[in-house]
Amino acid sequence: MLLAIDTSTGTSVAVVDRDGGILAEAGTDDTMRHAEVVGELIRDALAGAGVRPADLSGVAGGMGPGPFTGLRVGIAAAHAFAVGIGRPFVPVVSHDAVAWSWYRAGNEGPLQVLTDARRREFAVSGYDGLDDDELPVRVEGPVLCPRDDVPDAVGTRLEAHYVQAGAVGMLAELAFAARRLPLAEDAPLYLRAPDVTPSPGKRVLQ
Repeated sequence: MLLAIDTSTGTSVAVVDRDGGILAEAGTDDTMRHAEVVGELIRDALAGAGVRPADLSGVAGGMGPGPFTGLRVGIAAAHAFAVGIGRPFVPVVSHDAVAWSWYRAGNEGPLQVLTDARRREFAVSGYDGLDDDELPVRVEGPVLCPRDDVPDAVGTRLEAHYVQAGAVGMLAELAFAARRLPLAEDAPLYLRAPDVTPSPGKRVLQ
C-alpha cells in the first residue's frame, strides 16, 4: 500500500493498493490552503483506509507542474512522511495522473492536459493512450504556454482543476509492478524561473 499526496492544484491525499485500488481519498480544491489542510487530510485518508503508517510500503508524490508555493507543500509533506516511516518516496508527474484517470474511464485518442499555471499561463502536456503496462504515453511536455497561445489539441483538450492523489498512487503501483521506477525525477516541475535570484556578493577590498 502507498500513501499518495498531490498539491499541484488543490490538495489531495489517498491510500492505494495495487490489487484493491484506491482505498481512501480526501481532498479539497482550495488552491490557497495547502499547508493548513495537508496534515488533516493525511489523517483522514489513513483513517478512511483503516491503515497505520507502518503498514505502508512507500509514499508517492505529485511533482507538478504547479505553482511554486502550493507544489512544494505537498512534496515536502510526502518526503517527510516517507522519511518518518522509513519507506521510499516515489515521484510522479501530476499531469500523467490526470491522463491515466481519463483513459481508465474508457476514453480514447490523443489527449491534451492543461492546468492553471497562474500569470495567464497554462502548463500543457500531450498524451497518446496507455501502454501495455497501463501507464500513460506522454508525447509532449509538460511545457508552459501563455493562455492565448496554447497549441491546438489534436484530440481532446482537458483543463484539469484538481489532481486526484489516488491516480498518482496507482501510477506508482503500476510502475512498481512493471519494474519501471522511477517514473519521474525527484524534482518539482515549476516550469518557471524563480522570481528571486541570489545577488552577487560584494567584493571585499584589502
